[in-house]
Amino acid sequence: MALRIDDIAPDFEAQTTHGSLSFHNWIGDGWALLFSHPKDFTPVCTTELGTVAGMQSEFTARGCKIIGISVDGVADHEGWVADIEAATGNIVNYPLIGDPTLEIVKAYDMLPASAGDQAAGRTAGDNATARTVFIIGPDKRVKAQLTYPMTTGRNFHEILRLLDSLQLTAAEQVATPANWRRGDDVIVVPSVSDDEARARHGEFTAPLPYLRFVRYPERD
Repeated sequence: MALRIDDIAPDFEAQTTHGSLSFHNWIGDGWALLFSHPKDFTPVCTTELGTVAGMQSEFTARGCKIIGISVDGVADHEGWVADIEAATGNIVNYPLIGDPTLEIVKAYDMLPASAGDQAAGRTAGDNATARTVFIIGPDKRVKAQLTYPMTTGRNFHEILRLLDSLQLTAAEQVATPANWRRGDDVIVVPSVSDDEARARHGEFTAPLPYLRFVRYPERD
């Protein structure tokens, strides 16, 4: 079954580089970033894991935990973590999930059921579709997902921008326009009436009746 935005993120128990965990319990009452990789010791993914390690404080400041998953076992992950630090200078302090039976990546609709139940013997190309980023909210629902080809490194500054937008929507009932950056004007969502918008945000500008801009809501 396809996994879509606003679906409950599949729960699972797994071994990780930080020990065993139950996913929903691990998320707790905050946000989570789950990002997947088709194989350990792959070049583009090595740069990604190191980049996220260097940005971890930015996600932590937003109440968002980070967790990675690769279609290999934890023992392989531990060796890869050393390579990532050597290549990028960043220490991976977030957990990496082992998924040698492919159970989790299939639950998240990244591999088909026909992929079998063993990571052993599979190449990165066999697992090329295990390249999705999921942002999961405190309600354990998928708020966003982005899938990249193996040859294109993910832009985690964009993913951080996406997280900012999602959290702003959850807190303030606003949307963000194209190329929005934190601090820019935002859009009142259609479900909020004009009177409600004024009461919450003050006056707005409306180039179209359904397009109402208000100033960025300053938050603590």
